[in-house]
Amino acid sequence: MEQTKNRIELMDAMRGLALCLMVVHHFLYDLCAFCGVPWVWFTNPVFDVLHYFFAGLFILLSGVSSNFSRSNVKRGLKALAISLGITLVTWFMDMPIIFGVLHLLATCMLLYGLTQRFWETLNAKAPWVAPVISVTGAVATARLVNGVPAAPGAPYVGNFIGLITPGFYSSDYFPLLPWSFVFLFGTWAGKYVRAGRLPKWFYAAKAPHLAAVGRQSLLIYVLHQPVLYGLTMLGLLLFSKG
Repeated sequence: MEQTKNRIELMDAMRGLALCLMVVHHFLYDLCAFCGVPWVWFTNPVFDVLHYFFAGLFILLSGVSSNFSRSNVKRGLKALAISLGITLVTWFMDMPIIFGVLHLLATCMLLYGLTQRFWETLNAKAPWVAPVISVTGAVATARLVNGVPAAPGAPYVGNFIGLITPGFYSSDYFPLLPWSFVFLFGTWAGKYVRAGRLPKWFYAAKAPHLAAVGRQSLLIYVLHQPVLYGLTMLGLLLFSKG
């Protein structure tokens, strides 16, 4: 993500922080699922709130980054190809990720890329409309964040917006509703970020280590769970022999 020739380091750092916490979250899941660690380590009132906060931050920043991309359609197609590869691999591992966070981001990138001119025109004429739609939509559809049972006979595609049909399962699940509204809010906020309208400290702040992580977010997202799973299985093997 760039502002003129320079990256905005604080944006990379926030993405890096969200990514680090996601890795910790998934590692705790592996420990609970495969090592017998009490589930309270993974799911409890504090962690459940933090999970959605940092996931929301990650999605919001992706929306902001849409203002710095040369082609959100190409960006979305790349993310979609990788996400479908993740679905294929996890399907054979019997832990399918059918519509996880990367699937969500790919869909949002494509939808925004295809409608970008409309939103840019709308923001130029009535800049208050997009944030109102985003906030109202997110609040109105918040109950779908974990999915709700769909009506009998509902089409399978409803799973992608939060209306879960019988038998549907995704080990990582981020439906379009309400998360696409968080992404949309990011696309609106990104106009002001790119224009340099935020306080000067926002553009001058430094956090090099977290920023370095944030700049490799896609690579880390793709590789972190296989690495964590491998470390978990190795730990089980070593401790079982001990």
